[in-house]
Amino acid sequence: MSPEEWTYLVVLLISIPIGFLFKKAGPGLKRWGAAAVGLGLTLFTCGPHTLHSLITILGTWALIQAQPCSCHALALAWTFSYLLFFRALSLLGLPTPTPFTNAVQLLLTLKLVSLASEVQDLHLAQRKEMASGFSKGSTLGLLPDVPSLMETLSYSYCYVGIMTGPFFRYRTYLDWLEQPFPEAVPSLRPLLRRAWPAPLFGLLFLLSSHLFPLEAVREDAFYARPLPARLFYMIPVFFAFRMRFYVAWIAAECGCIAAGFGAYPVAAKARAGGGPTLQCPPPSSPEKAASLEYDFETIRNIDCYSTDFCVRVRDGMRYWNMTVQWWLAQYIYKSAPARSYVLRSAWTMLLSAYWHGLHPGYYLSFLTIPLCLAAEGRLESALRWRLSPRGQKAWDWVHWFLKMRAYDYMCMGFVLLSTGDTLRYWSSIYFCIHFVALACLGLGLALGGGSPSRRKTALQSSGLAPEKLREE
Repeated sequence: MSPEEWTYLVVLLISIPIGFLFKKAGPGLKRWGAAAVGLGLTLFTCGPHTLHSLITILGTWALIQAQPCSCHALALAWTFSYLLFFRALSLLGLPTPTPFTNAVQLLLTLKLVSLASEVQDLHLAQRKEMASGFSKGSTLGLLPDVPSLMETLSYSYCYVGIMTGPFFRYRTYLDWLEQPFPEAVPSLRPLLRRAWPAPLFGLLFLLSSHLFPLEAVREDAFYARPLPARLFYMIPVFFAFRMRFYVAWIAAECGCIAAGFGAYPVAAKARAGGGPTLQCPPPSSPEKAASLEYDFETIRNIDCYSTDFCVRVRDGMRYWNMTVQWWLAQYIYKSAPARSYVLRSAWTMLLSAYWHGLHPGYYLSFLTIPLCLAAEGRLESALRWRLSPRGQKAWDWVHWFLKMRAYDYMCMGFVLLSTGDTLRYWSSIYFCIHFVALACLGLGLALGGGSPSRRKTALQSSGLAPEKLREE
């Protein structure tokens, strides 16, 4: 592990006991105490580069005050433009920020765009109410008022997820501050249930990264190995990559659980990143609060089992970095300048790559995803529904195997970063996933896959629930 990885781990572990301290505190202590801890961590790890986050916050707040009815698009343009400047600092002869500054800036970008969207929704709801003369209907997810500058700063620097996620909305943050009877929200047992696989994942990460170091792929000797050995190597590299993030995100979730952050009654049907989807009245007494069943789906960032064992590339995206996936779906995918699912996905993956950084490997990897999505969608809708139940099970096993190999392949670009290293590795295995995806897409098109009726039939034969069909 690098010194930066040790620092991340220490920050994540420290956040757990801090969370227990803040859990039962009042709204004021939660707000300013959590902001003080987060700002302290930022100053300690980023030093003078903390100025970048402050400039981003002040710029976003100014846009919200100036144009509340259109601040979402303005905040998106501002924060993403600042990311470009932030990453070009070395080219401009300015001091290069630390990796921790980059991590803070990434999460802050998500939070500020989301905040602007929430303020815009509030402003539009108020205008609609004034125009109609009727009292507003459901207030689910709406803010009570526009946050002040100090409230925006406290949200931005809240220590929860400040470097590693999970992403959370301002509404989620407010609900934590104003949580009724926080002592009734269970923390220890959910934390232990969530944390137990992390040590195992950590050991597997250390073992796999030691036995199959990424640096070997950059050496000339690697390309003298037989083709099967080169093909196999991407499997343990992606395995180590997954184990590393599993540990980090589970630890980050445990920090939230310790603080009772993101806890909602199960009846609220909360979604990762978005929060409750159903109105759930707050409990009126400690006894009623204690009788409720709670979950922490709002801050759930990884579903390890489903990431590894879901069948489709499309589903693998949903279970990985789940709060960020919600953000991308809500603020990028829905407003994409295209109607096609594949083109919308390509637009989303392009901006996701840009959000991650300017390394070409990000773009080579993320922009391979739309090809895989198109291939699996066309071929599945053309063929799977024709098979017997036994044939569909065999299909799913083959589909799962190809899905995992596609992610192995794309991971190499994500970790190798440079164009030369990525293309050198991909060419050494003959761009196999690209050619397999193109072949599947061509076969699906030849067989007439992809029409709405066939797609619906294929989904129904998959045994998906009605709500899943609506989502598709």
